[in-house]
Amino acid sequence: MAEVIIPGPAGRLEGRYHKSTLHEAPVALVLHPHPMQGGTMNNKVTYVIYQTFLKLGFNVMRFNFRGVGRSEGGFDDGNGELSDAAAILDWLQIESPNARGYWVSGFSFGAWIAMQLLMRRPELDGFVVASPPANMYDFNFLAPCPVSGLLIQGDSDDVVPLSSVETLAKKLREQKGIEIDLDIVKGADHFFTGKLQLISQQIESYLIKRGAVPKG
Repeated sequence: MAEVIIPGPAGRLEGRYHKSTLHEAPVALVLHPHPMQGGTMNNKVTYVIYQTFLKLGFNVMRFNFRGVGRSEGGFDDGNGELSDAAAILDWLQIESPNARGYWVSGFSFGAWIAMQLLMRRPELDGFVVASPPANMYDFNFLAPCPVSGLLIQGDSDDVVPLSSVETLAKKLREQKGIEIDLDIVKGADHFFTGKLQLISQQIESYLIKRGAVPKG
């Protein structure tokens, strides 16, 4: 994986980018948890999601939001972080003009930003999010949710209760034309301690089912 520095709305953004050897490989953007709670692109869940997309042949990027690591700027309550993600997606589109699809993924706060990005960017084909903080943030902007996707949630999460994610999934499933999968990880806490390989397998199975995994 290559270290990249990309111009962002508040200054330089630090990222890690893997370029697939496949000519028309799809693109995946992975977003990290809350910057004010120690979240970085090196968070274990974020890294496992990144590695899963990489293994499956995607062009994949993870990066630090503004004010994290070597990324310039300061925390902006989600608005600036959404703009950061949009700027990275712009860069990815230029870098991979022949991509056969675009996906966004995120963990916790990153899941909230990822799903907001869906509403801004019609080129996104799907999403994979872990521990979406439906009890902390308003997800009513997903009206309607534009694409199908996967929610992954632990049933022993004491930060984001399973019930809040089940309610979110139920609401999204009421919308026509999309399918929302909810994978519940038994015994998993918010950080999927001891369950990281399992969520990698769930993501892989879902992407294969969706026909998103490139051949070659």
